[in-house]
Amino acid sequence: MSNDRPDDFDRGVAMRRAMLGDAWVDQSLDQATAFNAEFQDLVTRHAWHDIWGRPGLESTTRRLLVLGMTMGQARWEEFELHCRAAVRGGVPPQTIKEALMQGAIYCGVPAANTAFKLATKVLREEGLLPPLAPLSVNVRMATHHTFSLPQLKVAVQGVVSAGVPIVMSHGLGLDMHMWDALAAQMAPAHPVLRYDGRGHGGSAATVGPSTMNDLVDDAARLVREWGRGPVVWLGLSLGGMVGQGLAIRHPELVKALVLANTTARYPDAGRALWAERMAGVERDGLAATADAAVERWFAPAFRAANAVVVAGFRDTVLRTGAAGYLASAHAVAGVDWLDQLASIACPTLVIAGSADTGTPVAMAQAIAERIEGAELVVLLDAAHLSVTEQPVLFEQHLRRFLERLPG
Repeated sequence: MSNDRPDDFDRGVAMRRAMLGDAWVDQSLDQATAFNAEFQDLVTRHAWHDIWGRPGLESTTRRLLVLGMTMGQARWEEFELHCRAAVRGGVPPQTIKEALMQGAIYCGVPAANTAFKLATKVLREEGLLPPLAPLSVNVRMATHHTFSLPQLKVAVQGVVSAGVPIVMSHGLGLDMHMWDALAAQMAPAHPVLRYDGRGHGGSAATVGPSTMNDLVDDAARLVREWGRGPVVWLGLSLGGMVGQGLAIRHPELVKALVLANTTARYPDAGRALWAERMAGVERDGLAATADAAVERWFAPAFRAANAVVVAGFRDTVLRTGAAGYLASAHAVAGVDWLDQLASIACPTLVIAGSADTGTPVAMAQAIAERIEGAELVVLLDAAHLSVTEQPVLFEQHLRRFLERLPG
């Protein structure tokens, strides 16, 4: 501030710094001349204080509006400036992508093409470029919906004639995209199917609470419609609960199990916590639960170093919506496979995170002890979403497990 009584220019400078960063603002202000100083003063007062400082829209919405408008008017230097500022300001790449996809309809494909190129350049330079998702025939992700109801959105990639087929099942409040990186790594050697659970992502919701048996039935019809069973079922958290039920109730569909960061039964205290959590969602919506979820899902060090990634997962929970979340949360709270695990005869790998407070190592041990021959792996410094926090180790253990499966 210029003095103890900031004026509208000072307030505009503060907003400009918050949105664009100190370096850019210092450059603009320090290089002002007698020719353009009044213009810089006008922009700072009018744009950055009067407009950006108005109530009614939070900063992320304003950032996305600017991206859309500069994209539509082909103001590419300004687009790149604001795109970089948005990324540095914590706007998740997924959110920026959705804004550009919307712009492809209303601004035109050529404009969107340039915008995606510039945004990709920014993400690469900021070290946030998402993993490759090639559209080549061997790894391209093709999306479908099940014929049976409720319809589930399905993504399939990889060579059909390759190795053992893998189904990947996500956690509560998430969707198939939590597996993007791992699916792309596995697809060249294995056909991979991912899906959005009912009420999540692009899958249909149902009325009222779901039971775990409902979700297992979804999994069974999914595998049967794919026609590639028996499969290796890879499930994390909720997906691991579904996998246990599938192997118990439909063993002919499961060649092997990979159960990550999951449980077969919650103690009474855990079920009480779930009841409290669901009551909070019914009362206040998903925002508070989403905040608490990402704190459980990721260790503090990971959250601090990967704020954009964490924000993307939080946004996914919010997009799920309260109804879809609550329906499956009822199934999670009531999961109870523990006494039936001894009937599982297929090879099983159980993965736990040493820092997982939601499904701690003891829960993984309880599963591994009851399935004959099951192997337990504990990933150090990983919390609940171990595949995201420790992707290299997770993939290594998965590949090693797959290599040992009988032909």
